[in-house]
Amino acid sequence: MSIEMQELLSLAGSGLRLEGNSIKVADVAQFRAAVASLAEISALGEGKRQGWARYILRLAALELGIIPASIHELYLARGRGDVPMTFTVPAINLRVLSFDAARAVFRSAKKVDGSAILFEIARSEIGYSAQRPAEYASNILAAAIVEGWSGPVFIQGDHFQVSGKKYAADPGKELQAVRELTNEAIAAGFYNIDIDTSTLVDITLPTVPEQQALNSRLSAEFTAYIRSLEPNGVTISVGGEIGEVGGHNSTEAELRAYMDGFNAELARLAPGAPGLSKISIQTGTSHGGVVLPDGKIAHVSVDFDTLRDLSRVARRDYGLAGTVQHGASTLPENAFGNFVEYEATEVHLATNFMNIFYDKIPATLRNEMYAWLDVNSASERKPDMTDEQFYYKTRKNALGAFKAQSWRLPDAMKAGIGAAYEEQFDRLFRMLQLAGTRRIVDRYIEPLPVAPKLEDYLGTDAAAEDVRDLAD
Repeated sequence: MSIEMQELLSLAGSGLRLEGNSIKVADVAQFRAAVASLAEISALGEGKRQGWARYILRLAALELGIIPASIHELYLARGRGDVPMTFTVPAINLRVLSFDAARAVFRSAKKVDGSAILFEIARSEIGYSAQRPAEYASNILAAAIVEGWSGPVFIQGDHFQVSGKKYAADPGKELQAVRELTNEAIAAGFYNIDIDTSTLVDITLPTVPEQQALNSRLSAEFTAYIRSLEPNGVTISVGGEIGEVGGHNSTEAELRAYMDGFNAELARLAPGAPGLSKISIQTGTSHGGVVLPDGKIAHVSVDFDTLRDLSRVARRDYGLAGTVQHGASTLPENAFGNFVEYEATEVHLATNFMNIFYDKIPATLRNEMYAWLDVNSASERKPDMTDEQFYYKTRKNALGAFKAQSWRLPDAMKAGIGAAYEEQFDRLFRMLQLAGTRRIVDRYIEPLPVAPKLEDYLGTDAAAEDVRDLAD
């Protein structure tokens, strides 16, 4: 047994013991008391000590019946009409205090017996929040352990996006970067991945099929690659995207062009391989919202008719669960009930949780983060921007640089932030009608415990990359 492993096991006292290559939870209560320390080491530690902390959390979670899983079969059942359109799955991006925020998610979910929930992080967020996939998954699994969760946990790679700028400069290098991230994420237990090559849609081409052709082809190539990496018995849920968030609203012609091209290319590359389970479209929102000069968020009008109509086309003609709504965090709360009414399969939520964090932290820390932005994000300040607009637009960039300070906030303060998160999740889960979805999830999802590979945890984290032109 390595020195690092001995040290970490000692944190749990008699709560954990090593049996061969397996971790056994001998005393659940005693182990749970040590989980926050292991999660912090997995986030802030270095080298093998950090890797062992992540590995122990993954093994212990499996031992307790907390299993990273794919939502693929549930979504296909929805596409067949076997699952009613009575709820919308929230996909929650946790950019900061992910362990504490995930604890709040599990507490809210347990109140309503709901488990149709995705925890996700985008390629861009991995960069500026300084959370590699293994760290993010460890945060989620650690939170599940502390909150007494059991069953499947759906962890998703959101916007595994190809940068249009980098693709134009060196297509092979950019595609390889996304493949490497995909490999890293799957090894960490991300069994749900949203491919996003919509950045390469060329609306200057004369026909819609031509505009979507590269998007379709590359999406199929990434899907075939994902299928080649799947653990035995796991079918990863893969999503596609037909229009960048913040662009023009998606159309039926675009959906059909993308899906027809995708299906034909996938059949050529990997005959018989499962295809997509859902499709992301643009309906009028933007990531993070549009901030006005006084710092308030501009009203956004979502085209719910497009969301519903394209969802029906996706289910009826392509067997998908339906459409996905991005960029919804900053919508008025009274809009969230519309996602169920208009048959959205999934809605992505991120910015408002970060806003809660910034509202609750001490003014001294917030001012220090803003001063960091004045220097490190100065290139993003436009001449006509107010301070409110600049800080709101760029403050996500400071999360990674101040990750340690965030983790080391006083426990009472983190508990207060967690309580605010929980109140938000309570409201969202009610409006998205998640109550009782554990029963539906259990009917269609049989999570397969996949033993992690130690070498995936004791290697070196990938280097940070420039993600400024990627979507969240």
